[in-house]
Amino acid sequence: MDASSGVDPNRASAARVYDALLGGSANFEVDRELAARMLGAEPQAGRFARANRSFLRRAVQGMLDEGIDQFVDLGSGLPTVGNVHEIVHATDPGGRVVYVDVDPVAVGYSRYLLAGVDGAAAVQADIRDVGSILEDAETRRLIDLSRPVGLLAVAVLHFVENDPAAILARFRVAAALGSYLVVSHLTTPAQMSRQAVGVVQRYRESTGSPLTFRTHDQVVDLFAGWDLLPPGVVPVDRWWPDPADLEEAADLGPVPIWAGMGRLTSPART
Repeated sequence: MDASSGVDPNRASAARVYDALLGGSANFEVDRELAARMLGAEPQAGRFARANRSFLRRAVQGMLDEGIDQFVDLGSGLPTVGNVHEIVHATDPGGRVVYVDVDPVAVGYSRYLLAGVDGAAAVQADIRDVGSILEDAETRRLIDLSRPVGLLAVAVLHFVENDPAAILARFRVAAALGSYLVVSHLTTPAQMSRQAVGVVQRYRESTGSPLTFRTHDQVVDLFAGWDLLPPGVVPVDRWWPDPADLEEAADLGPVPIWAGMGRLTSPART
C-alpha cells in the first residue's frame, strides 16, 4: 500500500486494522502490530472479523438471489477480502455497486482497485450526509432509486454516536419498494468477554475511532419501517449460517456482533 498523499503510516486506521485481521494486504505495519496485539488479548478477534465478512457475503448473495442487482455499501472501508462487487459480479456481471466512506485513504485506495472495473465506484462522503451520497455523480450514474436497491450498513453504525436510525430513515424514504437493508453492529460490553472488551478499548484508543455500543433491542429499532426478515436480529455468525461455520463455532460461543436484514414492503413515511 502506497503511503503517499499525506497518509500517516504511524497511526493505525480502523479500516486497515480490519483488513489486517482478515488477512488482507491493504495495511501498514502499525495496523498489523495492533491487529497482532488484539489477537494476543482476544484470540477470537480474527474470527469476529471473518464472521462479519462472511455475514456480508451471505447477505449480498441472499439479495442477489431475490433479484437485487444494485447495492450501496455505506462505510465500506477498504475493498478487502470478499469485495461486494466481486460477490455481485460472480452472480450478475451487470450488477452495480457504490462504495461509500468518509476516509479519503479508503476511498482513494478503493478507486485504485476499481480502476477498469465496470459497474463499481467509490464515493467519499459521511454516511450522515445522505443527500450528498444520493446526489453524487457516481451514485446517480450507477444506482437507479426507482428500482429496489440493497443498502449495506455493515459494521459502520457503531461509529455513529447520535441517532443512526434517522440516517437509515432518510435512505428508506429514498428507496423503492422491494429494497433491502442489511445491518451488523457491535453489541454491548455486557455481552462480550472481558478479553473482547479490552480489545475494543485498545482499538478505540489506537485508531481514534469512537464506538457506540447498542443493545439487541436498539439494533432491532434500526429497522423501523422495514420488515425484519427471519431469523431477526441475531449474532452475526447465527444469521443464515453456513453449516461449516456453525460446526467451527460450536464450542466458541456467539460472535458479539448483532446482524439482521429488512425488506421495504410499505411506502416510507416522510
